[in-house]
Amino acid sequence: MRGATLPLILGLEKAGATHIEVGIPFSDPIADGPTIQRSSYVALNNGATIANILHTVKDARRQTSMPILLMGYVNPILRYGVERFLNEAREAGVDGTIVPDLLPEESEEWRRLSAQYAISNVFLVAPTTSESRMRHLDAISSDFSYCVSVTGVTGARQAFGDANTFESFLKKVKRNTTKPFVVGFGISKSEQVRDVCRYADGVVVGSALIKAMENEKSIDGAEKAAARFFSSLAESS
Repeated sequence: MRGATLPLILGLEKAGATHIEVGIPFSDPIADGPTIQRSSYVALNNGATIANILHTVKDARRQTSMPILLMGYVNPILRYGVERFLNEAREAGVDGTIVPDLLPEESEEWRRLSAQYAISNVFLVAPTTSESRMRHLDAISSDFSYCVSVTGVTGARQAFGDANTFESFLKKVKRNTTKPFVVGFGISKSEQVRDVCRYADGVVVGSALIKAMENEKSIDGAEKAAARFFSSLAESS
């Protein structure tokens, strides 16, 4: 719904969120599952653009010092203009970016410009990532890396496949990184948060949060539903 982003950012901070990831909607979000695909479609139909997303972040920055990251794909950023994007992101108070379809091998210029504009970069580590590549991704991520829980797209899941395999994966990431790392893709329950945070420094929740408030008809209702869901993740974690 229009106008919901700012109150949701501030409401989630009150509920205990420590970082916020704001998505830039794209017509072909290849890393995202049905829930975020649908939300991107709705946002684009409602006129969401990089410019008005940055405007919303700027409004949020006047009311919070919580780190805010933008998650978006290469095409919209290239079309907007890389330096224009980074400059306006800095002016809006953006702290970092996640660009899932940016290949690390092709990211040198992006990383150089991001550093110039004081924007942090977050790269993704997958279950199929080799240990040497984990070390490389850890090195080129500015402050922390994003560990993808499963091979596939975003979306709430009941489990991450074989528990021993998943635990082994997180241990391998822990051994091969020096910076903090967070885990995302599929987290929807407090038990998952508890298990993941035995090794990781945080979790990222997107699809399950959207589903928790998708039937709400008002901004106030969406904010309250988001806060209730966030509180449920902290139970027993």
